[in-house]
Amino acid sequence: MIRAVFVMDPLDSLNLKKDSTLAIISAAQRRGWEVGYAEQGDLFWHQNRACAITRRLELARPFAERHALPEVGEAWYSLGADERTDLGQCDVVMMRKDPPFDLEYIYSTYLLERAAEAGALVVNRPDSLRDCNEKFFATAFPQCGPPLVVTRRADLIREFQRSHGNIVLKPLYGMGGESIFRIMDGDQNASVIIETVTRHGTEQAMAQKYIPEIAEGDKRILLVDGEPIPYALARIPQAGEARGNLAAGGRGEGRALTERDRWIAAQVGPELRKRGLYFVGIDVIGDYLTEVNVTCPTCIRELDAQFSLDIGSTLIEFIEKELARRRA
Repeated sequence: MIRAVFVMDPLDSLNLKKDSTLAIISAAQRRGWEVGYAEQGDLFWHQNRACAITRRLELARPFAERHALPEVGEAWYSLGADERTDLGQCDVVMMRKDPPFDLEYIYSTYLLERAAEAGALVVNRPDSLRDCNEKFFATAFPQCGPPLVVTRRADLIREFQRSHGNIVLKPLYGMGGESIFRIMDGDQNASVIIETVTRHGTEQAMAQKYIPEIAEGDKRILLVDGEPIPYALARIPQAGEARGNLAAGGRGEGRALTERDRWIAAQVGPELRKRGLYFVGIDVIGDYLTEVNVTCPTCIRELDAQFSLDIGSTLIEFIEKELARRRA
Protein backbone atom coordinates (compact mmCIF):
# COMPACT_ATOMS: atom_id res chain seq x y z
CA MET A 1 0.00 0.00 0.00
CA ILE A 2 1.24 3.46 -0.87
CA ARG A 3 1.20 5.89 2.01
CA ALA A 4 0.73 9.54 1.06
CA VAL A 5 0.31 12.81 2.92
CA PHE A 6 -1.48 15.72 1.26
CA VAL A 7 -0.50 19.15 2.59
CA MET A 8 -3.42 21.37 1.66
CA ASP A 9 -5.89 24.04 2.67
CA PRO A 10 -8.55 23.37 5.33
CA LEU A 11 -11.03 20.81 4.02
CA ASP A 12 -14.09 22.89 4.82
CA SER A 13 -12.70 25.80 2.78
CA LEU A 14 -12.59 23.77 -0.46
CA ASN A 15 -15.01 24.21 -3.36
CA LEU A 16 -16.51 20.73 -3.71
CA LYS A 17 -17.66 21.40 -7.28
CA LYS A 18 -14.23 22.11 -8.70
CA ASP A 19 -11.35 21.47 -6.29
CA SER A 20 -8.53 19.70 -8.12
CA THR A 21 -6.82 18.34 -5.02
CA LEU A 22 -9.95 16.36 -4.19
CA ALA A 23 -9.87 14.85 -7.68
CA ILE A 24 -6.30 13.68 -7.04
CA ILE A 25 -7.21 12.28 -3.61
CA SER A 26 -10.22 10.50 -5.13
CA ALA A 27 -7.96 8.82 -7.68
CA ALA A 28 -5.46 7.83 -4.99
CA GLN A 29 -8.22 6.40 -2.79
CA ARG A 30 -9.66 4.36 -5.67
CA ARG A 31 -6.20 2.81 -6.18
CA GLY A 32 -5.95 1.79 -2.53
CA TRP A 33 -3.59 4.48 -1.26
CA GLU A 34 -3.62 5.41 2.42
CA VAL A 35 -4.14 9.16 2.43
CA GLY A 36 -3.12 11.42 5.30
CA TYR A 37 -4.27 15.02 5.56
CA ALA A 38 -2.23 17.91 6.96
CA GLU A 39 -2.37 21.66 6.80
CA GLN A 40 0.67 23.87 6.42
CA GLY A 41 0.69 24.65 10.14
CA ASP A 42 0.94 20.93 10.94
CA LEU A 43 4.47 20.65 9.54
CA PHE A 44 7.34 20.64 12.04
CA TRP A 45 10.94 19.55 12.63
CA HIS A 46 11.62 17.18 15.52
CA GLN A 47 14.52 14.89 16.43
CA ASN A 48 16.23 15.57 13.11
CA ARG A 49 13.17 14.63 11.07
CA ALA A 50 10.63 16.50 8.99
CA CYS A 51 7.30 15.61 10.54
CA ALA A 52 3.63 16.52 10.45
CA ILE A 53 0.53 16.06 12.52
CA THR A 54 -1.62 14.08 10.08
CA ARG A 55 -5.09 12.58 10.10
CA ARG A 56 -6.24 9.64 7.99
CA LEU A 57 -8.57 11.04 5.34
CA GLU A 58 -11.28 9.08 3.56
CA LEU A 59 -13.67 10.65 1.11
CA ALA A 60 -17.24 9.39 1.18
CA ARG A 61 -17.68 6.78 -1.53
CA PRO A 62 -20.22 8.66 -3.72
CA PHE A 63 -17.94 11.69 -3.75
CA ALA A 64 -14.73 9.72 -4.27
CA GLU A 65 -16.15 7.60 -7.10
CA ARG A 66 -18.46 10.03 -8.91
CA HIS A 67 -17.81 13.43 -7.30
CA ALA A 68 -21.44 13.30 -6.24
CA LEU A 69 -22.06 16.39 -4.11
CA PRO A 70 -23.37 15.69 -0.60
CA GLU A 71 -26.82 16.62 0.54
CA VAL A 72 -27.11 19.44 3.05
CA GLY A 73 -25.72 18.22 6.35
CA GLU A 74 -24.26 15.04 4.82
CA ALA A 75 -20.59 14.31 5.55
CA TRP A 76 -18.40 14.02 2.46
CA TYR A 77 -15.25 12.95 4.30
CA SER A 78 -14.05 11.38 7.53
CA LEU A 79 -10.86 12.10 9.46
CA GLY A 80 -8.97 9.82 11.80
CA ALA A 81 -7.18 10.79 14.99
CA ASP A 82 -4.06 12.96 15.06
CA GLU A 83 -0.85 11.10 14.34
CA ARG A 84 2.77 12.22 14.43
CA THR A 85 4.09 11.25 11.02
CA ASP A 86 7.70 11.13 9.87
CA LEU A 87 7.27 12.51 6.37
CA GLY A 88 10.52 10.94 5.19
CA GLN A 89 9.00 7.51 5.86
CA CYS A 90 6.00 8.22 3.62
CA ASP A 91 6.00 7.12 0.02
CA VAL A 92 4.57 10.39 -1.29
CA VAL A 93 4.01 13.91 0.00
CA MET A 94 1.74 16.05 -2.17
CA MET A 95 2.20 19.80 -1.63
CA ARG A 96 -1.20 21.18 -2.61
CA LYS A 97 -1.37 24.36 -0.53
CA ASP A 98 -2.72 27.33 -2.46
CA PRO A 99 -0.68 30.53 -2.55
CA PRO A 100 0.02 33.14 -1.22
CA PHE A 101 3.64 32.27 -1.77
CA ASP A 102 4.93 33.93 1.39
CA LEU A 103 7.64 33.21 3.94
CA GLU A 104 5.51 30.51 5.57
CA TYR A 105 5.28 28.75 2.21
CA ILE A 106 9.06 28.95 1.84
CA TYR A 107 9.55 27.55 5.34
CA SER A 108 7.27 24.65 4.36
CA THR A 109 9.49 23.90 1.37
CA TYR A 110 12.50 23.72 3.71
CA LEU A 111 10.76 21.04 5.75
CA LEU A 112 9.55 19.16 2.69
CA GLU A 113 13.03 19.24 1.20
CA ARG A 114 14.30 17.35 4.25
CA ALA A 115 11.47 14.83 3.80
CA ALA A 116 12.56 14.34 0.19
CA GLU A 117 16.18 13.82 1.29
CA ALA A 118 14.93 11.16 3.71
CA GLY A 119 13.23 9.24 0.91
CA ALA A 120 9.76 10.63 0.25
CA LEU A 121 8.69 11.55 -3.27
CA VAL A 122 7.52 15.15 -2.86
CA VAL A 123 5.25 16.46 -5.62
CA ASN A 124 6.24 19.06 -6.71
CA ARG A 125 9.92 19.10 -5.73
CA PRO A 126 10.35 21.62 -2.90
CA ASP A 127 13.46 23.42 -4.16
CA SER A 128 11.77 23.92 -7.53
CA LEU A 129 8.68 25.33 -5.83
CA ARG A 130 10.97 27.93 -4.28
CA ASP A 131 12.97 28.65 -7.41
CA CYS A 132 10.18 28.82 -9.99
CA ASN A 133 8.03 31.84 -9.30
CA GLU A 134 4.85 31.31 -11.30
CA LYS A 135 5.09 34.65 -13.08
CA PHE A 136 8.86 35.04 -13.43
CA PHE A 137 9.57 31.41 -14.40
CA ALA A 138 7.93 32.13 -17.75
CA THR A 139 10.97 34.28 -18.60
CA ALA A 140 12.96 31.03 -18.89
CA PHE A 141 11.13 30.49 -22.18
CA PRO A 142 11.46 33.85 -24.01
CA GLN A 143 10.69 32.20 -27.35
CA CYS A 144 7.19 31.46 -26.04
CA GLY A 145 6.21 34.67 -24.29
CA PRO A 146 5.03 38.20 -25.07
CA PRO A 147 7.20 41.30 -24.58
CA LEU A 148 7.49 42.00 -20.87
CA VAL A 149 9.45 43.81 -18.18
CA VAL A 150 9.94 42.97 -14.50
CA THR A 151 10.69 45.96 -12.31
CA ARG A 152 9.53 47.98 -9.35
CA ARG A 153 10.47 51.31 -10.97
CA ALA A 154 7.54 53.40 -12.15
CA ASP A 155 9.59 55.08 -14.88
CA LEU A 156 10.47 51.74 -16.48
CA ILE A 157 6.85 50.58 -16.37
CA ARG A 158 5.75 53.85 -18.00
CA GLU A 159 8.44 53.50 -20.65
CA PHE A 160 7.24 49.96 -21.40
CA GLN A 161 3.64 51.17 -21.61
CA ARG A 162 4.59 53.94 -24.05
CA SER A 163 6.38 51.37 -26.23
CA HIS A 164 3.46 48.91 -26.33
CA GLY A 165 0.41 51.08 -25.70
CA ASN A 166 -1.75 48.50 -23.99
CA ILE A 167 -0.20 46.53 -21.13
CA VAL A 168 -1.12 44.29 -18.20
CA LEU A 169 0.56 44.88 -14.83
CA LYS A 170 0.56 42.24 -12.10
CA PRO A 171 2.42 41.38 -8.87
CA LEU A 172 4.76 38.40 -8.91
CA TYR A 173 3.06 36.66 -5.97
CA GLY A 174 -0.66 36.69 -6.83
CA MET A 175 -3.11 34.00 -7.91
CA GLY A 176 -6.61 33.78 -9.34
CA GLY A 177 -6.36 37.10 -11.16
CA GLU A 178 -5.64 39.01 -7.96
CA SER A 179 -4.39 42.59 -8.46
CA ILE A 180 -4.05 42.32 -12.25
CA PHE A 181 -4.56 45.65 -13.99
CA ARG A 182 -4.73 46.77 -17.59
CA ILE A 183 -3.16 50.15 -18.44
CA MET A 184 -3.94 51.87 -21.73
CA ASP A 185 -2.76 55.09 -23.38
CA GLY A 186 -4.03 58.11 -21.50
CA ASP A 187 -5.16 56.08 -18.47
CA GLN A 188 -5.54 58.62 -15.67
CA ASN A 189 -5.29 55.84 -13.10
CA ALA A 190 -1.86 54.67 -14.33
CA SER A 191 0.05 56.22 -11.44
CA VAL A 192 -2.14 54.76 -8.72
CA ILE A 193 -2.13 51.34 -10.47
CA ILE A 194 1.67 51.30 -10.58
CA GLU A 195 1.88 52.45 -6.96
CA THR A 196 -0.59 49.78 -5.87
CA VAL A 197 0.99 46.85 -7.71
CA THR A 198 4.59 47.78 -6.79
CA ARG A 199 3.58 48.86 -3.27
CA HIS A 200 5.03 52.31 -3.90
CA GLY A 201 8.14 50.96 -5.56
CA THR A 202 9.06 48.41 -2.89
CA GLU A 203 8.07 45.19 -4.71
CA GLN A 204 8.84 43.82 -8.15
CA ALA A 205 5.99 43.52 -10.63
CA MET A 206 5.60 42.18 -14.16
CA ALA A 207 4.26 44.21 -17.06
CA GLN A 208 3.33 42.29 -20.20
CA LYS A 209 2.11 43.53 -23.54
CA TYR A 210 -1.67 43.17 -23.61
CA ILE A 211 -2.76 40.22 -25.75
CA PRO A 212 -6.15 40.91 -27.41
CA GLU A 213 -6.82 37.19 -27.76
CA ILE A 214 -7.68 37.16 -24.06
CA ALA A 215 -11.24 37.73 -25.30
CA GLU A 216 -11.09 34.18 -26.67
CA GLY A 217 -9.83 32.77 -23.38
CA ASP A 218 -6.81 32.34 -21.14
CA LYS A 219 -6.01 28.67 -21.72
CA ARG A 220 -4.88 26.46 -18.84
CA ILE A 221 -2.87 23.49 -20.11
CA LEU A 222 -2.03 20.79 -17.56
CA LEU A 223 1.20 18.80 -17.84
CA VAL A 224 2.06 15.55 -16.06
CA ASP A 225 5.81 14.89 -16.06
CA GLY A 226 6.20 17.44 -18.83
CA GLU A 227 3.57 15.89 -21.11
CA PRO A 228 0.41 17.90 -21.82
CA ILE A 229 -3.11 16.68 -21.30
CA PRO A 230 -4.59 16.91 -24.85
CA TYR A 231 -7.24 19.47 -23.89
CA ALA A 232 -7.03 22.97 -22.41
CA LEU A 233 -9.56 24.92 -20.39
CA ALA A 234 -10.06 28.33 -21.98
CA ARG A 235 -11.12 30.71 -19.23
CA ILE A 236 -13.17 33.37 -20.97
CA PRO A 237 -13.57 36.78 -19.30
CA GLN A 238 -16.96 38.21 -18.46
CA ALA A 239 -18.11 41.16 -20.55
CA GLY A 240 -16.12 44.24 -19.57
CA GLU A 241 -13.47 42.18 -17.74
CA ALA A 242 -9.84 41.71 -18.81
CA ARG A 243 -9.18 38.66 -16.61
CA GLY A 244 -10.23 35.16 -17.58
CA ASN A 245 -9.46 33.50 -14.23
CA LEU A 246 -12.34 31.39 -12.93
CA ALA A 247 -11.83 33.00 -9.53
CA ALA A 248 -12.47 36.36 -11.22
CA GLY A 249 -15.71 35.18 -12.80
CA GLY A 250 -14.36 33.72 -16.03
CA ARG A 251 -16.24 30.96 -17.86
CA GLY A 252 -14.40 27.70 -18.55
CA GLU A 253 -14.65 26.22 -22.04
CA GLY A 254 -12.69 23.09 -22.95
CA ARG A 255 -10.75 22.96 -26.21
CA ALA A 256 -8.38 20.59 -27.94
CA LEU A 257 -4.78 21.77 -27.92
CA THR A 258 -3.65 23.65 -31.01
CA GLU A 259 -0.37 23.04 -32.80
CA ARG A 260 1.01 26.18 -31.13
CA ASP A 261 -0.15 24.97 -27.69
CA ARG A 262 1.69 21.69 -28.21
CA TRP A 263 4.81 23.53 -29.37
CA ILE A 264 4.81 25.67 -26.22
CA ALA A 265 4.31 22.58 -24.05
CA ALA A 266 7.23 20.90 -25.84
CA GLN A 267 9.43 23.92 -25.09
CA VAL A 268 8.51 23.94 -21.41
CA GLY A 269 8.12 20.22 -20.68
CA PRO A 270 11.78 19.10 -20.56
CA GLU A 271 12.68 21.82 -18.05
CA LEU A 272 9.73 20.86 -15.85
CA ARG A 273 10.81 17.23 -15.91
CA LYS A 274 14.41 18.15 -15.06
CA ARG A 275 13.26 20.19 -12.06
CA GLY A 276 10.89 17.56 -10.66
CA LEU A 277 7.86 19.68 -11.42
CA TYR A 278 5.61 16.71 -12.04
CA PHE A 279 2.23 18.46 -12.15
CA VAL A 280 2.11 21.93 -13.67
CA GLY A 281 -0.43 24.21 -15.31
CA ILE A 282 0.81 26.60 -17.99
CA ASP A 283 -1.28 29.56 -19.11
CA VAL A 284 -1.43 30.47 -22.80
CA ILE A 285 -3.18 33.49 -24.28
CA GLY A 286 -3.30 33.52 -28.07
CA ASP A 287 0.16 32.37 -29.14
CA TYR A 288 1.91 33.32 -25.92
CA LEU A 289 2.94 31.61 -22.69
CA THR A 290 2.09 33.97 -19.82
CA GLU A 291 2.55 31.93 -16.61
CA VAL A 292 3.85 28.58 -15.36
CA ASN A 293 1.80 27.48 -12.34
CA VAL A 294 3.76 25.07 -10.15
CA THR A 295 2.30 25.41 -6.64
CA CYS A 296 -1.26 24.11 -6.86
CA PRO A 297 -2.51 23.85 -10.48
CA THR A 298 -6.26 23.62 -10.94
CA CYS A 299 -8.86 22.93 -13.66
CA ILE A 300 -8.80 19.11 -13.36
CA ARG A 301 -12.49 18.81 -12.58
CA GLU A 302 -13.62 21.10 -15.40
CA LEU A 303 -11.59 19.22 -18.02
CA ASP A 304 -12.63 15.83 -16.62
CA ALA A 305 -16.31 16.80 -16.87
CA GLN A 306 -16.14 18.21 -20.39
CA PHE A 307 -14.01 15.46 -21.98
CA SER A 308 -14.70 12.39 -19.81
CA LEU A 309 -11.10 12.40 -18.57
CA ASP A 310 -9.60 11.27 -15.27
CA ILE A 311 -6.59 13.55 -14.90
CA GLY A 312 -6.22 12.69 -11.22
CA SER A 313 -5.66 9.05 -12.16
CA THR A 314 -3.19 10.07 -14.87
CA LEU A 315 -1.13 11.84 -12.21
CA ILE A 316 -1.47 9.04 -9.65
CA GLU A 317 -0.43 6.42 -12.23
CA PHE A 318 2.64 8.48 -13.10
CA ILE A 319 3.56 8.75 -9.40
CA GLU A 320 3.24 4.99 -8.98
CA LYS A 321 5.55 4.43 -11.96
CA GLU A 322 8.03 6.94 -10.56
CA LEU A 323 8.02 5.18 -7.19
CA ALA A 324 8.60 1.83 -8.91
CA ARG A 325 11.45 3.32 -10.95
CA ARG A 326 13.12 4.66 -7.82
CA ARG A 327 12.83 1.33 -6.04
CA ALA A 328 14.15 -0.72 -8.96
